[in-house]
Amino acid sequence: MLQSDEFGSLQRVVDALYADPRIETVRRMDVLVMAEVYDLCSNLCDIVKLLPPGSYTRQKLCNQLNASITGHAWGLMYGTVE
Repeated sequence: MLQSDEFGSLQRVVDALYADPRIETVRRMDVLVMAEVYDLCSNLCDIVKLLPPGSYTRQKLCNQLNASITGHAWGLMYGTVE
């Protein structure tokens, strides 16, 4: 499987969400909105939509997103987040 043109797009979303060092947590809705702003492809939007409601530290958000990416075997195609 080759890297998609969207490789790293989800990382840019995560970086944007936590760009302000004062932000410790974001809500699921924040992630959904930022995914729309960054115009993620449908597969990555589906990954974001799988997030359960709640607040997320960066680490918790990355763990959730990476679990979904890995579960779909899309790590090589889209990359994981940190």
